Amino acid sequence: MLTTRHLCFSYQDEAVLQDLTLDFSQHAVTGLLGANGCGKSTLLMNLTGILRPQQGAVLWQGEPLCYDKGSLRALRQRVATVFQDPEQQIFYTDIDSDIAFSLHNLGLDKPLIAQRVDRALTLVDAQGFRHKAIQHLSHGQKKRVAIAGALVMEAEYLLLDEPTAGLDPSGRQQMIAIIERIVAEGKRVIISSHDIDLIYSICDHLYVLSHGRLVSLGEPTQVFMQQEQLAAAGLVQPWLVKLHGELGLPLCKTEQQLFALLRQRNAEKM
Repeated sequence: MLTTRHLCFSYQDEAVLQDLTLDFSQHAVTGLLGANGCGKSTLLMNLTGILRPQQGAVLWQGEPLCYDKGSLRALRQRVATVFQDPEQQIFYTDIDSDIAFSLHNLGLDKPLIAQRVDRALTLVDAQGFRHKAIQHLSHGQKKRVAIAGALVMEAEYLLLDEPTAGLDPSGRQQMIAIIERIVAEGKRVIISSHDIDLIYSICDHLYVLSHGRLVSLGEPTQVFMQQEQLAAAGLVQPWLVKLHGELGLPLCKTEQQLFALLRQRNAEKM
């Protein structure tokens, strides 16, 4: 169970997170949404102990985090973060060595390491380029390697900061498929993103932040229907929600649902 209780964090005298009580244990995919500077990335760093709140607490399994080296190492084996820039998490020139690095540090046996690395690469659909040098990978491929490096720990929570940033449409669809596979493995995913349509289609629950405060929460369909609240937080509605509002079409979560609905309507008219 990963939660926060009245969490406050400031950089020097500037308040970035204010009185946040959040629960990330109830839903498979939780979205963090807000304009630039609202505190999303800072919150992710608080959740894994990279940053420490000045007031309130992050709680793991019902207990406030301990910030000694051993406790944080144990936490990060169960709550793993993938940052927006994959270059921050890739240190080796070959993929297998980079992904296996943390497992070697844990002293795991080589056969188990090989098994975990192979499984993580399969989950992120990276088997086709696993033997390429890191410097020859695309941005999207590097993102997938960074995710594999987190998955290899078999963490219970995966925190993704802007997972679709810098990806082309094909890479974006691959990322969505990867997140769906991770969820199917029984893991919890927390996504911080400006990609409104991604958040709407893939998340079960949302927290909307504005200037470090929680201004809205709930299911995506509920949150994104609150147009005035979104605008006040510097956000807009997903295109599927706009279609619903402007044309009176049923509210669909994905474009596949919308297209299936339109095909059904056309078939009924024939």
